[in-house]
Amino acid sequence: QWATIRIEKGVKKPRPQMLKTPAANGIIQRDETPMEKEIARLHRVDFEFSDIFYFCRKGFEAIVEDEVTQRFSSEELVSWNLLTRTNVNFHYISLRLTVVWVIGVIVRYCFLLPLRFTLAAIGITSMIVGTTMVGQLPNSSVKNYLSEVVHLTCSRILVRALSGTIHYHNKENKPQKGGICVANHTSPIDAIILTNDGCYAMVGQVHGGLMGVIQRATVKACPHVWFERSEIKDRHLVTKRLREHVADKSKLPILIFPEGTCINNTSVMMFKKGSFEIGGTIYPVAIKYDPQFGDAFWNSSKYNIVSYLLRIMTSWAIVCNVWYMPPMVREEGEDAVQFANRVRSAIARQGGLTELPWDGGLKRAKVKDTFREEQQKNYSKMLVRNGSI
Repeated sequence: QWATIRIEKGVKKPRPQMLKTPAANGIIQRDETPMEKEIARLHRVDFEFSDIFYFCRKGFEAIVEDEVTQRFSSEELVSWNLLTRTNVNFHYISLRLTVVWVIGVIVRYCFLLPLRFTLAAIGITSMIVGTTMVGQLPNSSVKNYLSEVVHLTCSRILVRALSGTIHYHNKENKPQKGGICVANHTSPIDAIILTNDGCYAMVGQVHGGLMGVIQRATVKACPHVWFERSEIKDRHLVTKRLREHVADKSKLPILIFPEGTCINNTSVMMFKKGSFEIGGTIYPVAIKYDPQFGDAFWNSSKYNIVSYLLRIMTSWAIVCNVWYMPPMVREEGEDAVQFANRVRSAIARQGGLTELPWDGGLKRAKVKDTFREEQQKNYSKMLVRNGSI
């Protein structure tokens, strides 16, 4: 707060009020009128050139600042947190603030980083060695117990390596064995945050490098499911294995991040329906990080896992809230997509996140032709319904 006041006093030109509100981080003011209402205003029988202005405006808005790609960059802060500058509204730094920042750099890199790196090395090494050794044991209750001990112990060491401060709410709703835990996805450490409070059988994409080494080691001790997203046969095999896992009520709850990619913790994007087709009880979990102490978002298209870990280990701390929500089941007459949307809405409301209908796959892929064609069909239907053609 002190730093923010100093910055604001140093700015000579007054800032528009819109830039000072947390909700208005955009650079343009959008017209939120839905297409249906805009078309309904057209009472003409014949088409006029001005009818396309709505789409021109929406096109310009999307080009200047669309609501999807900005979810794949670090969240804009209201005030500077003395880390990497993530606030575009202020550019003035006083001498006093510069001195405080330099002291912070010395503390974070010369004191905190070596301690955190040591703890992280101990945690990762213990995870790899421990799960590899437990994986050599025959399947039994002893193996399952030792696997849970290794996962819990190593996860708690890794959380301390990040100076993690986690607040768990409503623990009476914690996922039970034989169920499916679904959560919004911001970072690979989401799994560590949740495993710090209980064990899960995880489902996720195969990674390379350090993450791949950890995945190959942990799967030996616990029935995690790693798959290659581009392989169709892998996806069918995953569905089959998940159904078998849910059918056994003695197995650990499955942990799934249905968005399929990391989002910057400001919103929840489309949930893939596959997780909601296999049956079983869904246990929603909302995770919300506090960006004032460190940015937990992983932009995997920009940073590899080692660079990302270095960034968060040189932050002040990782502070977050985890809400366990009441279990949800698929209602009669509800398809998998509707069920997924209902769970997503519940998580968004609990975590104070924006709910977006877009596929997180747009982080790396273009919009499908079928989606564009569907929008064109909807537009033509509205034109016919309103008598424009």
